[in-house]
Amino acid sequence: MELMRGVRSQLTELISGLAVQDIQPMSLGLSHSLSRYKLKFSADKVDTMIIQAIGLLDDLDKELNTYAMRVREWYGWHFPELTKIIQDNILYAKAVKFMGNRTNAAKLDFSEILPEEVEAGLKEAAMISMGTEVSDLDLLNIKELCNQVLSLAEYRAQLYDYLKSRMNTVAPNLTALVGELVGARLIAHGGSLLNLAKQPGSTVQILGAEKALFRALKTKHATPKYGLIYHASLVGQAAPKHKGKISRSLAAKTALAIRCDALGDDQDNSMGLENRAKLEARLRNLEGKELSRAAGSAKGKPKLEVYDKDRKKGPGAMITAAKTYNPAADSVLGLTENAADGNEVEKASQEIVVSEEKKEKKKKNSKKADDKDANGDAKAENEDSVKKDKKKKKQEAEADEENIDAGKKKKKKRKHSEDNEEESETPSKKEKKKKKRKNKD
Repeated sequence: MELMRGVRSQLTELISGLAVQDIQPMSLGLSHSLSRYKLKFSADKVDTMIIQAIGLLDDLDKELNTYAMRVREWYGWHFPELTKIIQDNILYAKAVKFMGNRTNAAKLDFSEILPEEVEAGLKEAAMISMGTEVSDLDLLNIKELCNQVLSLAEYRAQLYDYLKSRMNTVAPNLTALVGELVGARLIAHGGSLLNLAKQPGSTVQILGAEKALFRALKTKHATPKYGLIYHASLVGQAAPKHKGKISRSLAAKTALAIRCDALGDDQDNSMGLENRAKLEARLRNLEGKELSRAAGSAKGKPKLEVYDKDRKKGPGAMITAAKTYNPAADSVLGLTENAADGNEVEKASQEIVVSEEKKEKKKKNSKKADDKDANGDAKAENEDSVKKDKKKKKQEAEADEENIDAGKKKKKKRKHSEDNEEESETPSKKEKKKKKRKNKD
């Protein structure tokens, strides 16, 4: 490094005829070449042309639609039935330019412009049309407008071919995944291919839906699942409930394809085609799962039941063992001889059962008696405790009443003493007043 710095500082002296003014352009060119090498940037990949082309294409679509609607409205005063007969704007402009006045429709051949059925309907409607008559000057201006519409449509087709070729050159993998128009709109929305390569897949998924995203965040609603990528063919093929999954997968693959186009060395679209095949397989897998669930069980596979001869048919189908044949029931010999022995055995067994039942009854009765005694003792104890509580409450109430009576008696005594004092004071006052009167007299 130090050696290179020394050579660069003494470059004017080492190379004869090199001026100081020439060093700056040389260093600038060297830095540009190094930057291109590091970023794997090719001079052919100029995405500015794509941005301008897609913007002009959108403007042309708007203008073409406006002009075509003006032609329909203007010529509709002369031949209003033609609007419903011909739906396509370009074919409408061609037919108006070729026909002129509606009275010429029966004499002209529209086979090069329109199908036979439409041509027959046009000629029939022209004979019974309710439109107003127009002058030749009006028809001349209408034809000039039709020429403008046709020229704009032709230029739009040329511009689309140019955009398609540029997209296949600049971003072949992106074009293979989402198409020319969607890829060009993504690049235009991102500003450049390199800026778009810096964005993650989640951002690529909602590019073009920023207003809906911020509105959802502000109102705390669900965020959008797709933006410009919604117009890709893969998302359009998916069912409405699978569009979110496919758009997320497509955005992830699109982000990889953009980085490969912006920073990669390869000029082919092999990566884009491979990823597109994977996404199509995923879409078929999602649709296949739904079909299998609808046809079979919840897991996607129909349940196969094994045949069982012992299973009963009907709503209460339960598996029961088959009854076996009892060969002992066929023998009749020896039954009379063993009948008495069998009866004695049965009687003995019955007596044993009866005795056991009596013992169990006695045990139950004894248990019930014990339970009653225990319950009686508990009840007696409870009654005693209740009586004691009642006595205590009565004693406390009597004590409270006595205290209240004693307080009342004390208050009465105090009142009586106060009254006596007042009575004693009043005669003394009277005597004083009498003495004062006597002294005055």
